[in-house]
Amino acid sequence: MRIIIMAKYSFNKQQLCCLTFFVLISTVAIPSGCIRQLHQETITNHAILIVFGESLFDPGNNNYINTSTNFQANFPPYGETFFKYPTGRYTNGRTIPDFIAEFANLPLIPPFLEPHHHHHHHHVAYGYNFASSGAGALSETNSGLVIDLHKQLKYFKKVRNHLKAKLGERESDKVLANAVFLLSIGGNDYLRPSPLFASFPPDQYVSMVIGNITSALQEIYHNGGRKFGILNIWPLGCLPIARAQNVASGGDGSCDPRANAVTVSHNSLLAATLRQLQWQLKGFQYSLFDVFSVALDAESNPTKYGFKDAKSACCGTGPFRGIPSCGGKRQPKEYELCSDPQDFLFWDFIHPTEASNQISAQAWWNGPPNITGPYNLQALFHLTS
Repeated sequence: MRIIIMAKYSFNKQQLCCLTFFVLISTVAIPSGCIRQLHQETITNHAILIVFGESLFDPGNNNYINTSTNFQANFPPYGETFFKYPTGRYTNGRTIPDFIAEFANLPLIPPFLEPHHHHHHHHVAYGYNFASSGAGALSETNSGLVIDLHKQLKYFKKVRNHLKAKLGERESDKVLANAVFLLSIGGNDYLRPSPLFASFPPDQYVSMVIGNITSALQEIYHNGGRKFGILNIWPLGCLPIARAQNVASGGDGSCDPRANAVTVSHNSLLAATLRQLQWQLKGFQYSLFDVFSVALDAESNPTKYGFKDAKSACCGTGPFRGIPSCGGKRQPKEYELCSDPQDFLFWDFIHPTEASNQISAQAWWNGPPNITGPYNLQALFHLTS
């Protein structure tokens, strides 16, 4: 069997390794991953990944803005398990979008603000990530310290104009219609509430948060997006920080029922809104990942998911290691670090470990409709407009 490599394709390291593999064992079998990868490269219409959100999805955009260390994770032990150095991701390794990119045969999507990436995005990249730790759906949430959702949308419009200039109207429309838009937003609007939180009854506040998420989705849609992957919010009352606060006020470290009630009303309104958008907007398709149910299930049945501890953080101080001290850049300076993050659902006071992100990503990628519906992400990637 002869291998012919056409000169017009350029290959990255992983593919060269695949090619070498090809040549070495061309008489035997060819690893399917290689074929898939080469095939993926030769077609320009691979679905790209465009990411909006907060710390669960931020690959390090906050390294490049003027903010406080409360909204940064660019110091050890963040990143230690996988990257071996801190990247700005709020976990010990990869985030959910990192795994999704991997499952979709895409490289990891760098922070949009990374200077190198920023100036070299004149080629049509594999995707863009605008997520910023601490961002909320409301611009008032952590205002001035984060890239809020509104600003993330502005960056997206820049990218859209740039694609148009580069590819022409028809091609760029096609790229955006096939792109998968991931969004994780809302948790910070309740966790570190904006000044607005106290001024409204909870149900009205939830409607405002969902209203902002809705208009963001409509805006992406009107700018050409058709395929959406949306994360609902974690049980906020069961985060290590909430359990620690419960202990501090004389409780037994159980979940905070009020915070969970707000989460439930947010999540049910979000689900209803997405059904409505699908009905209103022609061609709007989505995958809603119920991370809330998966997290609650993991907290009650840790061993089912391979965890030893699903209540405490791996890195932090105090009860449940729920005090935000991981890395010693905040108060208090001392912190504890577990020996094996794989055993934990939580990495720090509110963020999941890489092991936990992998479970979520896998479930979102090819899980059943009750946790990722109406489509899972794998199906969404393969839908053609």
